[in-house]
Amino acid sequence: MQIMQQKKSKKVGSSSLVAGSIIAAILVASPYFFYLYEGFPDDQVWETSFFGLNLKYDSTYYKSIYVVAWTLSGKIIPFVFMLIWFFTCKHWWYHAILIPILMFAFQIYSTLNDDLSFVDSNEIFFLAPLIFIMLIFSYGIRMKIFDRIHNIDLTELERVSLKGDIKDEDGLSNQYEDDDEDDDEDDEPLFMG
Repeated sequence: MQIMQQKKSKKVGSSSLVAGSIIAAILVASPYFFYLYEGFPDDQVWETSFFGLNLKYDSTYYKSIYVVAWTLSGKIIPFVFMLIWFFTCKHWWYHAILIPILMFAFQIYSTLNDDLSFVDSNEIFFLAPLIFIMLIFSYGIRMKIFDRIHNIDLTELERVSLKGDIKDEDGLSNQYEDDDEDDDEDDEPLFMG
């Protein structure tokens, strides 16, 4: 049994070493990836053979394949960095990284879709609902972690009403009740902040 566990731990260790090496190689080579756009022609139409396929790209909006490649490299490289960060992050807030990932994905799509007149202008309208959902999700996770760290039991809050009454199994009992009924003052507790 112990031999099998050692083999599994060696496999896990070697696979994490390979994955870490690939990630490190991508990060180190990223400046070279960014400058790959310089290999593209400065023409409006680009025809090439790629694995036996004859491909043709006509840049109607940018009027230059070079400009399209430059624009895409400025969006694909941060997109890849965000993906690496998302898949390697061990913090509780890593879901919030999905927002810039989707922003870059939308910008890449917009860049390739030559019919849009302004590439970076309308993405906030598409991303706003996702940002709102991610904020709620991240805040919920943060609250659970904060409560666990500080040993807070939020079920106690369910027992207290807005007026300060504490609910017992039998019903409600007011913790602010006065034994003196002589006062004509209001029985409601004062708001303290």
